Amino acid sequence: MMNSGGIGVPLGFPLGPTSVIQVTNLSSAVTSEQMRTLFGFLGDIEELRLYPPDNAPLAFSSKVCYIKFREASSVGVAQHLTNTVFIDRALIVVPCAEDD
Repeated sequence: MMNSGGIGVPLGFPLGPTSVIQVTNLSSAVTSEQMRTLFGFLGDIEELRLYPPDNAPLAFSSKVCYIKFREASSVGVAQHLTNTVFIDRALIVVPCAEDD
């Protein structure tokens, strides 16, 4: 029997609809502007954060990007870009719980 404390909710899954995606396996050469262009076709982007940022002083082998859409329906569409090769790597797109 589950209680209202969230017991029984699978970890890693948002509790409700989300408008945020996490994009991983990004090329170290990708920029936030390229990500905005690619995912901007799928819906209005409210916020985009690329880690490490474009101006990071050190080189990294991979980057991760969080994108918040205005509409939660854009998340389902964005997931269809999983395994799409962008620059030199296959993207992995998953819904992400909204958290500031």
